[in-house]
Amino acid sequence: MTTTETTPVINLPGRAATLLTGIGATATVASALMSWTWTSDFPGDLTYYGSPAGLQWLALIAGLLTLALLLATQGTPGLRWAAPSRSNNAVLLAATGAVAVSWFSVIAIATDLGGLANLEPGGWTAALGSLLALAGSLALPLDRRTAVPLRFLDQRLFLLVPIAPVLWFATHAVPEDKPVAPVLTAVAGAVVIATGAVLLVQLGHLANSWLRIGTVHRPLPAARTLPSWAEVALIVAAFAIGLFAITFGIDTEYGELFTAYLLLAASVAAALGKAGLLIRVRALTVKYRTVTTGAAFAAAASFPFTQTSDQYTSVATNILIFATVALGLNIVVGLAGLLDLGYVAFLGVGAYAAALVSGSPASPIHVQFPFWAAMLTGAVVSMVFGVIIGAPTLRLRGDYLAIVTLGFGEIFRITMLNLNGTTGPKVTNGSNGIPRIPDLEILGWNLGKPTTVFGVELGRFSNYYLLMLLVTAVVVLVFARVGNSRIGRAWVAIREDETAAEAMGINGFRLKLLAFALGACLAGLAGTVQAHVSYTVTPDQYTFAEALPPNSAFLLAAVILGGMGTISGPLAGATLLFLIPKKLEFLADYQLLAFGIALIVLMRVRPEGLIPNRRRQLEFHEAAIPAQPTGDSVALTKAGA
Repeated sequence: MTTTETTPVINLPGRAATLLTGIGATATVASALMSWTWTSDFPGDLTYYGSPAGLQWLALIAGLLTLALLLATQGTPGLRWAAPSRSNNAVLLAATGAVAVSWFSVIAIATDLGGLANLEPGGWTAALGSLLALAGSLALPLDRRTAVPLRFLDQRLFLLVPIAPVLWFATHAVPEDKPVAPVLTAVAGAVVIATGAVLLVQLGHLANSWLRIGTVHRPLPAARTLPSWAEVALIVAAFAIGLFAITFGIDTEYGELFTAYLLLAASVAAALGKAGLLIRVRALTVKYRTVTTGAAFAAAASFPFTQTSDQYTSVATNILIFATVALGLNIVVGLAGLLDLGYVAFLGVGAYAAALVSGSPASPIHVQFPFWAAMLTGAVVSMVFGVIIGAPTLRLRGDYLAIVTLGFGEIFRITMLNLNGTTGPKVTNGSNGIPRIPDLEILGWNLGKPTTVFGVELGRFSNYYLLMLLVTAVVVLVFARVGNSRIGRAWVAIREDETAAEAMGINGFRLKLLAFALGACLAGLAGTVQAHVSYTVTPDQYTFAEALPPNSAFLLAAVILGGMGTISGPLAGATLLFLIPKKLEFLADYQLLAFGIALIVLMRVRPEGLIPNRRRQLEFHEAAIPAQPTGDSVALTKAGA
């Protein structure tokens, strides 16, 4: 059994540790008001004093959060609410975020501009100040495990260390016109990357054995009683902050800023969770569910009003389409436990069905359905395809079902290519697709034309964003109602053990077919909007794997990464998986490599997903999660019996 203690990593007097952390956090804050580089060639123009920009804002937030949590854990009056748990681990996480942002910025400046000589005093102050804050936080009493044995990787892996530089220099010795040069370069690159991964993993084991960071479960003190209006105001304020944070992430104009934003967001979420503040907010949202739902919808609907153009609203619209399809897949994978590798085909079925009845000049069906009829057409046709594909295949299980669904996805794409009038009937125009799809018109409102609401002009993508938000809300409602129903519980039983579920009288085939059909229907619903948003529907939009979503691989990753069986999990996973590839375009040829490394790290740190349910947490961290109280004093409910 793992035991814990509360001790510092670095032995310093308590007052000295607190002072060192405070000085470092203050220096990080002050650095944001100083110049970080002498030239405006670096994105964001960090040359001004007294006017933070770009990366400086992130360093400012990291420093302020570290300082605020430090004062809160020390019991400073007026700030104790910020850290109900009084855990110094929250300060350590915030200081780690400050180091990550500051040092990433310094490295980015040195790399882009050609050396550390391009740093101004602000850059050095941020780097050194954040290190002081981290060192000071390591000297605070931290929740730690009493012992963590040092793990070593297989010794044979370390043979890569001397081999990597030899291969790397060999690539420069071979002339580029030699046939072996490209092969040697690829092999050398792979070996260098593998060597770096081995060293990083081993360093991680060394750091884990030294730090021994753990968790001590302490009951939080009772929250101060507030009037209802104040608690509702806190919920609204929390969603307003969330809207600002998400808007900032979507609106980042260059990759360096987005990468630093991700680093800061991860550390802030971890720090606030360790401080106990997120538990307080969650308790309020559970208490006022109706207010929470309304605040969430209002915050999402407010996004277009924060934009001055449609540049980033188009990104948000595509995120909603991707997230809605991921929620549909979550029914199939997260609830019913069916591994579907061709799910993006149902999005394509809905898009093609809507495009054919859209009134496009390229459509062989010269009809134009109204909005509601086009939506129903896409949803129903997708559902029918789901039943047709599911009926003969859902008697398979596991890998066999995955292979069949993967084949269906490819068959759909190839069929759409062949229905071009040459190799088959002229229905989809082959690789040219169905272009010039007209904008939707709802009760006389043409979504393609700008609309003025409350004095703010909303462009085309803003209109589609609001429509897609309503579609997403409908899908969320369907998922929530079905997931909590008798059918949803039967799906979970099939997911956990289909044989046992059937032995208890559950008709596994019928319920799996229902999950398949419902998931396909929701994907088709999103596909109808996607067809009108993109103006054109082509087969190459619906593949198994591409550099950018939506595709089946990204959809499955969004569900697993976000948290299977939950609502907010796939929404968060889809948002990250859409933004990360798009914002990492500055890495050029290394984009997919960086994206893959990010996925590996996320799944290693959070294998249960970013926002998992309790069942998934227990599967991966049963020893780290306190058991629920049991005994005669606990009343059994219908759900818990």
